Amino acid sequence: MEFLIYFALILIIPLWAQGRVKSTYKKYSKVANSSGLTGAEVARKILDDHGLQHVQVGEVRGTLSDHYNPRTKVVNLSSDNYHRATTAGQAVAAHEVGHAIQDQQEYAFLKFRSALAPVASIGSNASIFLIIGGALLGAMQLYLLGIIFMAFGVLFNLVTLPVEFDASNRAMDQLVSSGIIRSNEEKETKKVLNAAALTYVAAALVALLELLRFVLLFTQMNGDD
Repeated sequence: MEFLIYFALILIIPLWAQGRVKSTYKKYSKVANSSGLTGAEVARKILDDHGLQHVQVGEVRGTLSDHYNPRTKVVNLSSDNYHRATTAGQAVAAHEVGHAIQDQQEYAFLKFRSALAPVASIGSNASIFLIIGGALLGAMQLYLLGIIFMAFGVLFNLVTLPVEFDASNRAMDQLVSSGIIRSNEEKETKKVLNAAALTYVAAALVALLELLRFVLLFTQMNGDD
């Protein structure tokens, strides 16, 4: 029974979070903003206000594929957000610029996440094979190594939370202080930013649950020995 509840949680939580993001984004991507600025124009304005003229604003395919690339110094916006003047587009654009500002100011959690990324990527990919191999072979040291590798992936997800929440806070501050949004738009803008944050919270929670499950199994197997 506990096993079924666990799998229900790790399936339902991400699906619920993704559903909230998609429905909120779909709703506010149809709402025109008061400034008449496209996502690309919002991003450019905030970047220029912070002396980040060297950071480019680019267009990428897909929906909700928006991201900031710290290596190339490019704020990449999906086509709809790049070209259209919507509530959702300006919120997403300002959020991604928030990451560029973090990069400029050497925000500690962003630097830590960037340094952790290669190790977390390797760890996430290798951990499950080490855990399964350790369980099948009865090699507890191999199993424990898999848990340690998985822990790096969990740590990456947890560090991502302050990075994303801080970028959203910066986005709201910049949209308000620059006069891009009016007071009656703040509530809707926050809804878009909060919905996006749910995906990161869900990912971190699921990763943590997965890690705890394998730690408990490891403890039980060691107890049986």
